[in-house]
Amino acid sequence: MTSLVKQRPDDEVPYTLDQPAPKVLGFWDQGAFWANLGVSLFAFSGAYTVLAPDEAGKPTLSIVAGIVAMAVGTALGGLMLGLAAAPGAKTGQPAMVLLRGLFGAKLSYVPTVLNIAQLIGWGTFELIVIAGAAQALYDGIPRAAYVIAAGVLTTVLTLWPLGSVRLLRRYVTAAVMVALVYFYVQLLREPLPDLTQGSWGGFWIGADAALAVSISWVPVAADYTRHARSARGAFGAAALGYSITQIIAYVLGLLALALVAGDSSKVFDPFLHVTLGVVFFAVFVLREADQSFANVYSTAVSVQNLVPRADRRILTVLLGAGITVLALVLDIGDYASFLSLIGSVFVPMLGVLAADFFLGSGRRGWDTGRDAPSRWGMIAAWLVGFVTYQLIYPGQVGWWQAFWTDVQGALNFTPQGWMSASLLSFLVAGIAALVIGRVSVRK
Repeated sequence: MTSLVKQRPDDEVPYTLDQPAPKVLGFWDQGAFWANLGVSLFAFSGAYTVLAPDEAGKPTLSIVAGIVAMAVGTALGGLMLGLAAAPGAKTGQPAMVLLRGLFGAKLSYVPTVLNIAQLIGWGTFELIVIAGAAQALYDGIPRAAYVIAAGVLTTVLTLWPLGSVRLLRRYVTAAVMVALVYFYVQLLREPLPDLTQGSWGGFWIGADAALAVSISWVPVAADYTRHARSARGAFGAAALGYSITQIIAYVLGLLALALVAGDSSKVFDPFLHVTLGVVFFAVFVLREADQSFANVYSTAVSVQNLVPRADRRILTVLLGAGITVLALVLDIGDYASFLSLIGSVFVPMLGVLAADFFLGSGRRGWDTGRDAPSRWGMIAAWLVGFVTYQLIYPGQVGWWQAFWTDVQGALNFTPQGWMSASLLSFLVAGIAALVIGRVSVRK
C-alpha cells in the first residue's frame, strides 16, 4: 500500500482516508464544478416534478408558477448546499467522516449506508438518462451500448477526481454556457402556449422538488470542498455556482415542456428539432458524465467511512461496473417520490449538522476519529425533523402515504398550503439539535 501511495500525484485525492487531503481547489475550480452539476439533463427530463404532479402524473402548477417555485426552491437549496460545503473546507474531512463528529463514529454508519444507497440510485439513474438522451440524438446504436460507454467514461473520470474537476473548469463549462444561450434563443423564437394556464396550488410541493435536487448534493458536498483553499470560497462557489445554473437549466426545461404540451417523454424534442440542435445537445449529453462521476466518487468516499483503508480506485471500478449493470436492467421512473424521500432524510440531517457545527459543539471542534463517542441526542433531533417532513408531505408511495395520513389523523394535524416540508423540517431539526445540545452540556 505504501508504494502505491507514494505514486499518487501531490494534487490528487489520496487513495485512502489515512492521508491528508490536498488543499488545491480555488474558487473558480469549485464554482465551475458546481455550475456544471447545476446543468443536468434531469432539469429537462424531470422538469415536470416542479409542477407538483398529482397521483396521475398531471401537472398542478402553471409553467409560470413552476418557474417561480423552482427558483425559490433552488435558491434555498443552494444556501443549504453552501452550509454543507463549508465544514468540509474547515476540517479537511469528507462528508460521512464529518458525521462522526455529529452523531459519533458508529452512529455515522446509519446515514452513511443511506447515502451510499441514494448515490447508487442517482448514479444508475444518470446512466439511464445519458443513454436515453444519446438515443434521442442517434438511435442507430443499442441502448445497452450507450449505457456501457457512459459507465466506462464515468469510471475513468472518477479515477482522477481532482483532475476531472479542473478539466471541467478549463473546457466543459464554456461549452455548456454556449449551448444554454443557443437553446434559449432558439426556444424563445418558438410559438409558446399560455404559460399561465394552471394554478398556484401545491406551490411548496414544487419548490420542495427543486430544493430536493439541490439537497441530493448536500451529503456529498464536503467530499469536494475538503480540497478547497478556504471555507468562504467553498460556501460561495457551491451556493452561487449551483443555484444560478440550475435555475437557468430548469427554466429551459420548463419552456421545452410547454412546447410539447407537458409530455415529459418528448421533452428532448424541442432541443433536437432546431437548427444545429443535435450538435449543441450533444454537449449536454457528454457533460452529464460529471453527474455520474460525482455520484460514483462520493459513493467510494462514503464506503471509506465504513472501511477507511479501502483503496478508492478499487472501489471506483467496482461501483462503476455495478451502476452500469443496474442501468442495463432497471428503469427508474418515479422521480417525484425518489426526490421527496431524499429530501425527507437529508434536509433535517443538514438542519442538525448546521445548527451543531456553527452554533453548538462544532465551535469547540468535533471529534471525527474512528472512536468518536455516540451522540444519540443528535440522532433524536434528526428523527424529529424527519417526522416533521413526513407529516407535511409524505410523498405518493401508497402504503407509506397511507401510514402518515393515519398519523396525521391521530394527531388531528392537517398540512396547510403555506407549509414547506423542507423548510420546516430543516428548522425543527436545527432547533431540536440546539436544545438537546445545550441540555447535554449542562448535564
